[in-house]
Amino acid sequence: MGRHRPRSLPGRRARGGGHQRRGERPAVAAHLSHDRGSTTLELVVLFPAMLLIVFGVVQGVLWYHARTVALAAAGSGVAVARTETGTVQVGRAAATDFVVRAGGDAVLDDIEVSGVRGPVQASITVAGRAPSLLPGVPGPRVAQTASGPVERVTGS
Repeated sequence: MGRHRPRSLPGRRARGGGHQRRGERPAVAAHLSHDRGSTTLELVVLFPAMLLIVFGVVQGVLWYHARTVALAAAGSGVAVARTETGTVQVGRAAATDFVVRAGGDAVLDDIEVSGVRGPVQASITVAGRAPSLLPGVPGPRVAQTASGPVERVTGS
């Protein structure tokens, strides 16, 4: 009586420990073994690119936040400078105070606040640098201006 060997199920490797899959020629198996390590190589190439993209996105967010704070500070300063009794100095002080309360140098570095007030319009400009992720490299420059009409009493 001969021994009965169970057939292997489709998709499973037959017993015997061979590296060859069922129906696969030895040349194909040899070709597949040359691809070992390709995932590591792809990761080595792609990781720096992905890291650069992430740093770029974070730097863009920091620039956008600094720009938004500068615009809000300019708006705060012009709201004070355009009042009937307001002055450019008071408007500049209000804009500077807004930046300090919003985070100061952590949000906007090298702050410069300037303003102009004429008989019909007041304008405040807030400029500075956004924070940089790279030490020793200055962040991008940000400048925002807000203007509005000067309040005046008219006769009725």
